Amino acid sequence: MTIEVLKSKIHRVKVTQANVDYVGSITIDSALMEAANIIRGEKVQVVNVTNGERLETYAIPGEEGSGVICLNGAAAHKATPGDVVIIISYAAMEFEEAKNFKPWVIFPDTATNKLVK
Repeated sequence: MTIEVLKSKIHRVKVTQANVDYVGSITIDSALMEAANIIRGEKVQVVNVTNGERLETYAIPGEEGSGVICLNGAAAHKATPGDVVIIISYAAMEFEEAKNFKPWVIFPDTATNKLVK
C-alpha cells in the first residue's frame, strides 16, 4: 500500500507578486526551492493563510536570494502581494517507508522570504 505524505514545506512566506498574464504556476526563489527540496515543475499546494484560499499548481524557480513568491496565471486571482502563504508538496511512498520519512520543512524570514541562517 502507498500513501501520500508531506515531502516539502515552505512555511509562511509573503506573496511578492501576482501576474495574471503569465501562463501559470508559482515562481519561488530558487534558494527556497533548493532548501525545501522542491524541483522545477513539481506539483505544489499553496495555502493562503491570509484569505483561506487553497490551490494546486507547479513550481518554477525564481532568482536566487530574491525572496520572490509570485502566483502566475489564474492563480494570481487567489492572492495579492503581502498575503502570507504556505507552499507544500507531497510524495507517494510505501506505508512502512513513510513511517520513518523526514520531510524538508523550512521557515524563511517572514519579512524578506529569505533563508534564516
